[in-house]
Amino acid sequence: MTEAAAVLADFLRAHPRLLVLTGAGVSTGSGIPDYRDADGQWKRRPPITGQVFRGDPLQRARYWARSLIGWPLLATAQPNAAHRALARLQAAGRVRRLVTQNVDGLHQAAGSREVIDLHGRLDVLICLACGERSPRSQFQTRLHEANPDWAYSTAEALPDGDADLENVDFSRFVVPACSACGGMLKPDVVFFGENVPRERVEATFAALAEADGLLVVGSSLMVYSGYRFAVAAQERGLPIAVLTQGRTRADPLQPLKIEARCGEVLPAALDKLDDIALA
Repeated sequence: MTEAAAVLADFLRAHPRLLVLTGAGVSTGSGIPDYRDADGQWKRRPPITGQVFRGDPLQRARYWARSLIGWPLLATAQPNAAHRALARLQAAGRVRRLVTQNVDGLHQAAGSREVIDLHGRLDVLICLACGERSPRSQFQTRLHEANPDWAYSTAEALPDGDADLENVDFSRFVVPACSACGGMLKPDVVFFGENVPRERVEATFAALAEADGLLVVGSSLMVYSGYRFAVAAQERGLPIAVLTQGRTRADPLQPLKIEARCGEVLPAALDKLDDIALA
C-alpha cells in the first residue's frame, strides 16, 4: 500500500486541478455492495431497466418489494475513509469537480461540494406524471403501511438499496401512487438502459475542459456514461489515473493504474501532500 500511496501522491502533486470520477468501489467500504467482479462482469443479473419498470406492473412490484427490504442499509450507510479523503482533496482546492456514478449521496455527507450525481440520487422519488419530487424515506413508511405482511422479510443486501428477494408472489405487493396526482413514482435515478440527463453530461465535460487530469476512483468504467469521460480525457491529451481493483474498460487507454483499496490508499496519499495533510 505504501508504494501505491506514493504513486498516487505523485499524480496528485503533478495535477492540482483534477476532475474526479467515482464509482461503486468508493462505497463498498460503507457496506454497500457493488455490481461487478474483478473482471468487470456482473455478479448477478443486470438491474431492472427503465423500460421494464415503467411497462411491467409485476416487475415494478418486485422492484419496490426488494427496495422495501434493501433501502434501510443504504439509508443508514455512512461515509468511509475514501469519501472523506476526496472531500479533503476538494477542500484543499485540488478538485475541479467531483462526479459520481453512485446514487447514495455519501460524497455530500462526507462534505464534498457541488457534486455531479451523474446517475441521480436514490433518496429522492419523482412522479412520472406530475414531476413532483418527494423523500424516499417518507415512501418507506407508505410501503410498510400498504404491505404490513412484508415488514419483517429479510434478504441479502444488494447494490443501490436492492435485496435478493426471490421465489415470492410479488403480485400481492401494493405499490403506493403519487400522493399529489396518483401517478407512478420512480426513484430519481438513471435506470439501466436510460440516458443521463444532458445537463449533467455537459457540466462534466465543462469541468473536464478546465482540468489538468482525470482521476477515476472505484469504477470499472464498464458503463458508457462514465467511460466517455476517460475517452474524452485521452483525446484531449489529459493524464488519467485509475484507482480501483480489477479490470476496467479504460485499460486499453493505458492510464496510470493503481490496483488497491481506495479507502486505504487515498488517505495515505493525501497525508504525503504537505499542503493538505491537516485539512
